[in-house]
Amino acid sequence: MIEFRYINGAEVDALELTRADILGAVESAVRAQGEGNVVLEPRVHLVPPNGGAGHFNVLRGHVGSPGISGVKVVGDFVDNYQAGLPSEIALVTLYDPRTGAPLAIVDGTMVTQARTGALTALGARHLARSDSRVLGHVGARGTAWWNVTMLDDLFDFDVIRVTSRRPESREDFARRLSDHLGKPVEAVATAQEALVGADIMVEASRLIEPAPLLLTEWVTPGTFVVPYGTVSAVELSLTQVMDKVVVDDWGQATAGQFGALRRHVDEGLLTRETLHAELGDIVAGKAAGRESPGERTLFWHRGLSTTDVALAALILRRAEAAGLGTVLVLR
Repeated sequence: MIEFRYINGAEVDALELTRADILGAVESAVRAQGEGNVVLEPRVHLVPPNGGAGHFNVLRGHVGSPGISGVKVVGDFVDNYQAGLPSEIALVTLYDPRTGAPLAIVDGTMVTQARTGALTALGARHLARSDSRVLGHVGARGTAWWNVTMLDDLFDFDVIRVTSRRPESREDFARRLSDHLGKPVEAVATAQEALVGADIMVEASRLIEPAPLLLTEWVTPGTFVVPYGTVSAVELSLTQVMDKVVVDDWGQATAGQFGALRRHVDEGLLTRETLHAELGDIVAGKAAGRESPGERTLFWHRGLSTTDVALAALILRRAEAAGLGTVLVLR
């Protein structure tokens, strides 16, 4: 008999994972990547004929410790808010790499959002100035909450400015953040108002067509920039002013049609030779992070399947210990 555990969203929430738990799981997966202890395949995309409503990302990976393989399928549908749904809805399936038997099906929506924020924070830990006090954030989708809260855990910002396309979205986002963090969070109308003068700039927009929301001229010495919108919202000149450009995985940076720096790679403005490092190399101590206060640094992450696997595996272990989830019989 082959059994596996199905863990739904309410059960994931009931586990009450802390941000420290999540960051720890993500950091362990990134370190394993730097140490060569993962199998990480570039994501692939399924684009159904739906008039441009959205597409699916399929991510596949294996993490050597705890020795689990997994696949995540996540939809990316920008206008889902009109139906009261998250823009990203995901499932993660986990497998025993020795037998191929399924171990779990996990609601991956929170996994996707939280591991993204954790990766942003992990990049900032190594590449932002330790005295960063002003955060500018573009975007209010699910990952945005985790970006801002996890970054604030590390830096305890004096100023946080957020913006998004819809006024009601950015104002609600700022209000929820302010209540949670116990400090003022300002909702502003434009990306320029959010980003100019920020020590850390995060671009997590939801564009349908490329458009420059984060301008190169705003990136002053000492700034840390994280552009990771699916459709580019930066200028081609951005990489030229950076002292260090870091990615989560170079294989992913060169594959697929989406990504903030997609054109930079295609046009030869970002190459393996001009890339400083993958984040895993920095976390594993094989490459330097920030080395001086004045460096302009950039971290482009597209999302690592290995972090999905690591976080889903943590959820599985906690659910088994708590007796949560439904045990299903495959055959």
